[in-house]
Amino acid sequence: MWLFIILSLMSILLLGYAAILLLYRKWFLQLTPFVKPAAIKSATTFTIIIPARNEGLYIGDCLHSIIQQNYPPHLFEVIVIDDHSTDNTSEIVLQLSQQFNNVKLIILADELNGQILNSYKKKAIENAIGHATGEWIITTDADCIAPENWLSNFDACIQLNNPVLVAAPVQYTEDGSLLQTFQALDFMVMQGVTFASVHAGFHNMCNGANLAYKKAVFFEVNGFRDIDDIASGDDMLLMNKFKKAYPNNISVLFSDESIVTTHPMPSWKTFFNQRIRWASKAEKFKSKDQKVFGVLVLVYCLNVILFIMPFTALLFPIYWLYWFLLLSIKTLIEIAFALPVAKFFKQKFVWWFPLLQPVHIGYIVISGWLGKFGRYHWKGRNVQ
Repeated sequence: MWLFIILSLMSILLLGYAAILLLYRKWFLQLTPFVKPAAIKSATTFTIIIPARNEGLYIGDCLHSIIQQNYPPHLFEVIVIDDHSTDNTSEIVLQLSQQFNNVKLIILADELNGQILNSYKKKAIENAIGHATGEWIITTDADCIAPENWLSNFDACIQLNNPVLVAAPVQYTEDGSLLQTFQALDFMVMQGVTFASVHAGFHNMCNGANLAYKKAVFFEVNGFRDIDDIASGDDMLLMNKFKKAYPNNISVLFSDESIVTTHPMPSWKTFFNQRIRWASKAEKFKSKDQKVFGVLVLVYCLNVILFIMPFTALLFPIYWLYWFLLLSIKTLIEIAFALPVAKFFKQKFVWWFPLLQPVHIGYIVISGWLGKFGRYHWKGRNVQ
């Protein structure tokens, strides 16, 4: 009886999951790579905002990749807002600001006057926007590297499509280790879902490491108000506010010349803390975007059952057969979606998927649970 109930529920969830992923695959394959027309002249003014906390190891390379853009320097500025760093982040930024007059440093502690928050990153971005002179805001992370035509492509996309928000691709670097390969694959799939769903208008996902939006609309939708009580969500939750106000003006910049690269987490502990932080915003979609919340619940329930079945198989060995069969179907569906995404990102290790499935299932279940009910440690802070 219980076996029948579990298998029936699992079959329903798996069918729903398969339908969604195959839709994502269809939408992704419909994407046309963006190519900047030669006749487009640079016109958009940008403020690139980089929240940074103890990023002395990376911030210099990040800034150099932006300063060296194939874009007129008088049309963009870079604001680094130092979020209570205890290393040499500020010193590096100050040195570069003396060489380049479009690089600026803001100290968040001076702006807050001792105020205690749960979301320092949102406050950092919000305060930096208050100092911004550009018409458009671009957010990225302090450990990111931008390609040389990054701003040029954003400008062309804005001129051609007249959007209010543009989501662009992000990719992890990887050294071939199990940890980095796992993160690169997992993140690549999330990026594929991002572009497929935004293209289809099904729901909106994006990543704040490569996101552009119109400054005037940020103020029009009241910025992070009503979503500033959660540490994460400076990208997707903000995107939902933009979509609500301008449902037909959300764009994706689907170009391999616009991929920002960033570093994966250095350890399993920091990886789990990052994913718990991301999972912590899922509850917000219950009221903000029912479609996103519904998909997240389906995926989570599917992984919970696959996580539990091996333990029940210790009592009922027949469960091993059903577990292996269901896991194989899930893996094949995911590979079918991942292959075209991997081609865009030039990733060559998609066939790690079967071996990494148990790790993936465990991390989904654990990070989802702790994202809802637990606390996590991020950038030297305990967050809930």
